[in-house]
Amino acid sequence: MFGFEFANPEYFQLLVLLIPMILWYVFREKKSHADLQFSSLRAFKRIKHSGRIGMRHMLFVLEGLAIVFLIIALARPQANNNWQTYTSEGIDIVLALDVSGSMLARDFTPDRLEAAKEVGTRFILERPQDKIGLVVFAGESFTQCPLTTDQAVLVNLLRDVKSGIIEDGTAIGLGLANAVNRLKESTAKSKVIILLTDGVNNRGTISPATAAELAKTYNIRVYTIGVGTYGEAPYPIATPFGVQLQNVPVEIDEEVLQQIATLTGGQYFRATDNDKLKQIYQEIDKLEKSKIEVKHFSKKDEKYFVFGLIGMCLLIAQALLRYTLLRKIP
Repeated sequence: MFGFEFANPEYFQLLVLLIPMILWYVFREKKSHADLQFSSLRAFKRIKHSGRIGMRHMLFVLEGLAIVFLIIALARPQANNNWQTYTSEGIDIVLALDVSGSMLARDFTPDRLEAAKEVGTRFILERPQDKIGLVVFAGESFTQCPLTTDQAVLVNLLRDVKSGIIEDGTAIGLGLANAVNRLKESTAKSKVIILLTDGVNNRGTISPATAAELAKTYNIRVYTIGVGTYGEAPYPIATPFGVQLQNVPVEIDEEVLQQIATLTGGQYFRATDNDKLKQIYQEIDKLEKSKIEVKHFSKKDEKYFVFGLIGMCLLIAQALLRYTLLRKIP
């Protein structure tokens, strides 16, 4: 009807009200005519008829049309001729974050962990189409947030991450295996783990090599990031005189991290400061742009205002005619 779809077509049932209106009008018109008998109509043939007599039905027609247009407006007509195309870039990603005590080193501002959380938050917010989860590890590992598209929840859980929430140590293999477990049932076209650590695997019952084999089995790419400057880094140490910074050696098992990345088809990165860490996440963001779905959808434009406006204009026109040109004098 009219080339539109209607959001509330049930309102068309109100058109039935026009039937009794028309019947009442016809009945009233018949009753309003007086019957007079004349012997001849010859005297009336020269009388010119006023056009107003023929227009007397115009008021009812305008009123009926106004009701029709207002009912159409109530039914909410919507145009469907605007087609758009968009590409969905959906990838399942798990962030595996090291929260061991060494992540409090101050070679990053304010420290490694807070810098990783800040960059991770930005990465999450820039990927609204993806499902992202969060796994944390130190001497043990647990899932801080399962895969979700709820960015607000994920970001809040990431901000709540603190060093010391689990037993200290660096169980890289266990953290990676936990992340793989989050993704193994995923049906996404692309599955990715971003593993960030600043140490050497020294805890856990699963070796990094075994966890990497698991990731490869489930077609999961692993991007590994080693965080820490070269040489020594200032680390806060409690002393009788309060917390003081003391330089400690930076030890990152880059060989293991490179092996994990190579085996799973990912890449290894080394972040030595905040800016470098941001660049790494930006590079991973560009690498993991996969066009997996193209959808066509119709953008519906609401057209009820036009029909409502026409209906109101008809009512106004009817009122003006009733009290001006077609005014009845008792």
